[in-house]
Amino acid sequence: MDGIVTEVAVGVKRGSDELLSGGVLSSPNSNMSSMVVTANGNDSKKFKGEDKMDGAPSRVLHIRKLPGEVTETEVIALGLPFGKVTNILMLKGKNQAFLELATEEAAITMVNYYSAVTPHLRNQPIYIQYSNHKELKTDNTLNQRAQAVLQAVTAVQTASTPLSGTAVSESAVTPAQSPVLRIIIDNMYYPVTLDVLHQIFSKFGAVLKIITFTKNNQFQALLQYGDPVNAQQAKLALDGQNIYNACCTLRIDFSKLVNLNVKYNNDKSRDYTRPDLPSGDGQPALDPAIAAAFAKETSLLGLPVAAVPGALSPLAIPNAAAAAAAGRVGLPGVSAGGNTVLLVSNLNEEMVTPQSLFTLFGVYGDVQRVKILYNKKDSALIQMADGNQSQLAMNHLNGQKMYGKIIRVTLSKHQTVQLPREGLDDQGLTKDFGNSPLHRFKKPGSKNFQNIFPPSATLHLSNIPPSVAEEDLRTLFANTGGTVKAFKFFQRDHKMALLQMATVEEAIQALIDLHNYNLGENHHLRVSFSKSTI
Repeated sequence: MDGIVTEVAVGVKRGSDELLSGGVLSSPNSNMSSMVVTANGNDSKKFKGEDKMDGAPSRVLHIRKLPGEVTETEVIALGLPFGKVTNILMLKGKNQAFLELATEEAAITMVNYYSAVTPHLRNQPIYIQYSNHKELKTDNTLNQRAQAVLQAVTAVQTASTPLSGTAVSESAVTPAQSPVLRIIIDNMYYPVTLDVLHQIFSKFGAVLKIITFTKNNQFQALLQYGDPVNAQQAKLALDGQNIYNACCTLRIDFSKLVNLNVKYNNDKSRDYTRPDLPSGDGQPALDPAIAAAFAKETSLLGLPVAAVPGALSPLAIPNAAAAAAAGRVGLPGVSAGGNTVLLVSNLNEEMVTPQSLFTLFGVYGDVQRVKILYNKKDSALIQMADGNQSQLAMNHLNGQKMYGKIIRVTLSKHQTVQLPREGLDDQGLTKDFGNSPLHRFKKPGSKNFQNIFPPSATLHLSNIPPSVAEEDLRTLFANTGGTVKAFKFFQRDHKMALLQMATVEEAIQALIDLHNYNLGENHHLRVSFSKSTI
């Protein structure tokens, strides 16, 4: 036993928690592994994963189940919002780390926070508990990289200039120039609001002003802190993180501006220091009582967070990776709410079927049920898995042509799509797809989240078997009634190709007809819209 400890945790006071991954955690699928912890070497007690917050508080935290490629900076960023991080030890081979905070209070706050919101790094849940160690004694020569990162972060936290000769990347230690950050959101498949940004960024200090806008078809924001150090900390912890699981990636830079001039308080811009500003777009200015509450700052974990009525509860997310906690859209306080049922009208009633609607709307979410209306067969109700998916489908498909008719897509007042009573024949107009194997978004973190594009003439094909040639695919797609304008296999991977139809309508038709088409050799063709052109 002793030999293992000294081999793994060089110079760390011997304890039992660094041995946990030896054998007892070998089952990769059990999130809540059952383990044995030996406290002080004698009283061994059963330790269940869900009791992971138990144990005597310590300023040293033991972090388990880290993704293999995770960096020191990412682990440090978990602790930053709660106080100064004073030491770190990565056990790379065991996918574990020890993080030491300056005070026990900071560690308790961190553990309490993460007991409510499961932290995620790189879309994987990780587990945090108090360590048996009261401090970390690390061998600095062996732990050089971690110490360098830590020095860089400390330099930022104390706003001192970076230590010369520290082996760390430039970006981590560049002194903060401006209190204003420019934020770009990539892969924005779920709406990100000003309030969501305020909630995330407040964790690093008081946010004074936010302006949001769309530029080059991308949602962007300018966000001003009271202090450049806060801006630097937020950039360090959040740049490259996803707000939601596998999408809405934050790209953060310092702005050249040092002060923002906000004229209106509304859903596009906000000056938290001036609750009296008008809303500017025909809405009345904030009611004085609300304005007072608006300005009142509630102190959470020692950091001010504006209490904005109607906004998200001031949960203040320590890092955006933690926001992936509750599944696909896991920002605490942000529901995947909104109506899940869509009303689709002006359908071609001679041609449309529940299956064709399932395939088309399935590009933008997991369709649960489809009902073509018995007395109005040019209309249908479609139930999606959540409100964000229905919003996405409506945004992308309203006004598109399906079977020669421009379809209208709106949110329905229905909460669910009712199935016909048992024994009642509704001529196959209602279909339940709840257990369909063809759902594209069932797997959290699936690559499909990153490949959602509006209907386009160019289609992305995948899962093509080696025996199928370009000519076969051109013929197959021409048979859907359109003209194939261009075709190109991916250079690196002949399982994928781009194929361009003459019009968007033809591409929609081809996708409906050929997604999941059996190409033989147990290969079912996958078809989606592409943002590329050939």
